[in-house]
Amino acid sequence: MPSDFEESLEKYAELIVKVGLNLQPGQRLLIGSPLFGGLTPIEAAPLVARVAKHAYQSGARLVDVIWTDHQLNLIRLQHAPRDSFSEYPAWQVNATLNYLKRGDALLVIAAENPDLLKDQDPNLLATIDQTGFTHTQPIMDCIARNATNWLAVSVPVPGWSAKVFPDVPAELQDAKLWDTLYEICRVKHTDPVAAWQSHIHQLVVRSDYLNHKQYKSLHMTAPGTDLTVGLPKGHIWRSGQLKSENGITFIANMPTEEVFTLTHKDQVEGFVTATRPLSLGGAIIDDLTLTFHAGRVVKAIAKRGDFALQKLLNTDEGASRLGEVALVPHSSPISQSGILFYNILIDENAASHLALGHAYKFSVNKGETLSDDEFAVVGGNYSAIHVDFMVGSGGMNVDGLNEDGTTEPIMRSGEWSFDI
Repeated sequence: MPSDFEESLEKYAELIVKVGLNLQPGQRLLIGSPLFGGLTPIEAAPLVARVAKHAYQSGARLVDVIWTDHQLNLIRLQHAPRDSFSEYPAWQVNATLNYLKRGDALLVIAAENPDLLKDQDPNLLATIDQTGFTHTQPIMDCIARNATNWLAVSVPVPGWSAKVFPDVPAELQDAKLWDTLYEICRVKHTDPVAAWQSHIHQLVVRSDYLNHKQYKSLHMTAPGTDLTVGLPKGHIWRSGQLKSENGITFIANMPTEEVFTLTHKDQVEGFVTATRPLSLGGAIIDDLTLTFHAGRVVKAIAKRGDFALQKLLNTDEGASRLGEVALVPHSSPISQSGILFYNILIDENAASHLALGHAYKFSVNKGETLSDDEFAVVGGNYSAIHVDFMVGSGGMNVDGLNEDGTTEPIMRSGEWSFDI
C-alpha cells in the first residue's frame, strides 16, 4: 500500500501537470530553467519522476530536465578562479528558449538553501547575479508575454527545511516542510482539483472587479508606508490563472493568492517599508525601506543586505523602478501560517507586494503585441530583473484613485473591503 506521503506526492504531481501547467497533448515539457533560480535540484527527483509519468499520460511527446546540485555553486565560489564569475552556461538559456519558442511547456522547481552562500564574497555573488540577469533576459521576455504555459513550484531541499523549521528535530524537518507545502498548495483537500477551481474563481472575480474600476492609481498606507502607485491606462489585473499566446489556460505559481497588474514606471511617489525579509542570491535583505520620486528609487536603506540591495538597484536603468503591484489579503493561508519561508515563490503570497524591474506585457491591453519602445510609452518598465518584495500586513490600507480625484477603499486592515 502506498504511504500517505507517496499519495500526496502523486496528487501534487497530478496538480502540477493537469491544473498548473494544463499540459496539452503534443506538447513537450522542460523541467528546469535558469530563470528564477529554477534549475531542477537533484532532491526533486521523486517529484520529477511522477510529473514525467503524468505528463506522458497527458500526451507529452518529450519530458526533459535541466538538473543542478546547489552544492556546486558553493564549490565554485570556494575554488574557481576569481576572474571567472562572468562566465555563464549559455546552453541552459538556449535550451529553455528552444522549448518556449516552440510553444512547449516549462516547469520551474525553485528551491534552495537560503544560507548556503551566506559567508561568500558579496562581490562575487553580485557578479554571478548580474551575469545571470543579463543572460536570462530573453527568457524573461518570453515569460513577460506568456509565450506559452509555465509553472513554478517548490520542494524541500537540505538546509531550507532547517531554516524554516529550526525548532523541529532535524530528522523531521523535511517531512514538516513537505506537509506544509501540501497544505498551502491544497493537495490535502479531498478533491484538490475542485479546491483549486474554486480558489481560482475567487481570484478571477476579484481581478474582474478591479479591471472594471480602472483606477488611475493606488494609495497604499501602513506603518512605514505612504506610497502612491500609478497604473497605466488599459492596465489589466491578473490572477493566478493566465492564458498563453497559444491559447492554453494555466496557473503560473503554486501556491498563489494574489491579483496583480503592472505599475506605471514614471508614476510612483512616496515611501514603502518591506514587511518580510527578501532572500536573494545568497543574501538576506531585511528592514528594507525604499523612497520613490517620479517612479525611480531615490533612497534605499536595508539594515541587513544593503550591499546586495544596492547592486540589485544598479543592475540597469529599469531595476530601480517598479514593474508590478500585487494585492494579497492578510488572511491568506500563507500569511496565517505565521511561517517565513525564505522563498519568494511562497512568501510573495503571504502579503501584498511590489516588484522591482521588468513588467509583464500581458498586464496591459494588447501588451503582447507592443514593441519594447511602445510598451515603455504606455508606462511599462523594462529590466533584466523582476524581484518581488513584500509590503502588506494587517495594518495596510489600499485606496483606488479615480480620474476625477475621488477615492474608493480596496483594502482595510489588510483585508478586501469590497464584496464579490
